[in-house]
Amino acid sequence: MSGSSMVIAGATLWHGREYAAQASVSGAAGDVLIQDGLVVGVGAVDRPAGAHVIDAAGLALLPGFVDLHTHLREPGREDAETIATGSAAAAAGGFAAVLAMANTDPVTDTAEAAERVLDLGRQCGLVDVQPVGAVTKALAGEELAELGLMHRSRARVTVFSDDGRCVHDARVMRRALDYIKAFGGVISQHSQDPTLAGPAACCHEGELSGRLGLPGWPTPAESSIIARDATLAAHTGARVHVAHVSTAEGVEVIRWAKARGLAMTAEVTPHHLALGTELLAGYDPVFKVNPPLRPSEDQEALRAALADGTIDAVATDHAPHARQDKEHAFVDAAFGMLGLETAFAVVHDLMVVSGEMSMADLATRMSSAPAQIAGLAEHGHGAIIGAPANLVLVDPDARTTVDRASSKSLSRNNPWHGRDFQGGVMATFLRGVQTYGGMQ
Repeated sequence: MSGSSMVIAGATLWHGREYAAQASVSGAAGDVLIQDGLVVGVGAVDRPAGAHVIDAAGLALLPGFVDLHTHLREPGREDAETIATGSAAAAAGGFAAVLAMANTDPVTDTAEAAERVLDLGRQCGLVDVQPVGAVTKALAGEELAELGLMHRSRARVTVFSDDGRCVHDARVMRRALDYIKAFGGVISQHSQDPTLAGPAACCHEGELSGRLGLPGWPTPAESSIIARDATLAAHTGARVHVAHVSTAEGVEVIRWAKARGLAMTAEVTPHHLALGTELLAGYDPVFKVNPPLRPSEDQEALRAALADGTIDAVATDHAPHARQDKEHAFVDAAFGMLGLETAFAVVHDLMVVSGEMSMADLATRMSSAPAQIAGLAEHGHGAIIGAPANLVLVDPDARTTVDRASSKSLSRNNPWHGRDFQGGVMATFLRGVQTYGGMQ
């Protein structure tokens, strides 16, 4: 409702830790006055005549979520997802911004390709779609992509990733870090040593992989790349971000790097927090993801690291697939699962309802921290006077039962189908415009 006045009345206001000191109200109920897309009043506000009032009593108002890791498939695989359908799924999940990964067809490895993704996102207008640039041309791992040109383009690309493939060559990774340091960029690394876990690896290496006859994906394939990249970050002074960390050993390397003061951040997915490798026993390809689901000891380490801040952010790795790519024998099916619409419910139920994190922690991990990692200055603030009204209303007590048939995504590879969670998204706002929900 940009261009007019809106009041979100009576919600409990939460902010990420980074912005709590700037908040007029935090952890208590208050009103929020929005005009022309900006937050202009918080607390006991004077309601302008004719203002649209949303009764949010009993709900919680958080900064709109930011996803560092989304696959929108356009261009090239519009049968699986488009920027329009992915944006709708993101808004339904409470997201105000998503970072669109570069493994499209053609790859987002030029300024023109990045600007095309940016423009398609703006045409939809449901979330801010920020393109991620490829680190190497065609994701081949050999020659650097147009890093500087992508950053200087209208897309202002800051995050670069060959996600789906590891930048395995240490010389190439060092050159990329040297290059992006000049403009404050960050490399988001898919940490998978291909000599230890090749492209067929699809099950955590252990007793289960042997019993099922599935190619194993061992823990050192992740942790060794994280350790190498930490030393390269120390050497270059550039920023490295660890995508979808999945192992306890990987967490310990990140903890070590942070203790040394290195510029390393990390994300974890809801599915690696909540789903275990035992689900692969049924050979259901919906549970095939890269890196693979891990045993309970890894899940416990990931949850503890998210709670204590060793892991900075939750990211969905939303990976939609058309039926013809997913409905195969397990070893032949595509990697990936949906995540945008369910991320809040999963993390809230698993981490907040259990008492492992507070709602302020959730706002930090799902909004303010990822916004800062990605350099999205308009996001992550919450109800702070003068900030863009990028917000999400959630009901902490609502019961959410996941139905894959109702997804706004084009794809149906949803690992949460039929599961019940405590917590639901009620409405999402992008610069004061309600992009999801029927709040009146």
